[in-house]
Amino acid sequence: MTKIKILLADDHTLVRNGIRSMLENSADLEIVGEAQNGAEALTKVKELAPDVLLLDIAMPIMTGIEATAQINKLYPETRCLVLSMHHDEDYILKAVESGAYGYLLKDNTREEMLQAIRRVAAGEKYFGPSVSNVIVASYLQKLKEPETTLAPKNKLSKQEKAVLAFIIEGSNSREIAEKLNLSVRTVDNHRASMMKRLKVKNAVELVRKALDEKLV
Repeated sequence: MTKIKILLADDHTLVRNGIRSMLENSADLEIVGEAQNGAEALTKVKELAPDVLLLDIAMPIMTGIEATAQINKLYPETRCLVLSMHHDEDYILKAVESGAYGYLLKDNTREEMLQAIRRVAAGEKYFGPSVSNVIVASYLQKLKEPETTLAPKNKLSKQEKAVLAFIIEGSNSREIAEKLNLSVRTVDNHRASMMKRLKVKNAVELVRKALDEKLV
């Protein structure tokens, strides 16, 4: 079995020890190192090439959000999963915009943490239900804002933005269809149309392009 290599980054030793104790008995996971701040995490990602960086937001020298943005740019093969006590919109959206593959609250269960790590390692996005609600509410609020008179090449329709918002938070086509009262075929058509117009090959590239260019 190929193990998922994990790097832990948190400025509190007790927190790192607690996470390590939760994960080290999982046969498919291997903790390859630890970091006390974002800058050290950046260095260790270069050295250790972990599959997943599990990191806090509020760290000295370089925050988790700053580190995520740098790692997403320099070492995209390492996927960042934020583990934070912060549940407010500003932190969550900044983490998403920096390229985080997931966002978990520190009071989540061990089972949810394991699920998040495995899905992120597989290239999927993972956001807990309460975090997903914040993300979707923010993007749906943007849909209510007046359309600008400019029409850039990659501009999306309101319905496409709504579909994309749910893709970003990890919903599949059937779930999106139910939430937006659309047919699954309509959702799939929107997905295919956006991928073609944005010149991307898959959903991961679609999400990254949307976040990089702030299309939602």
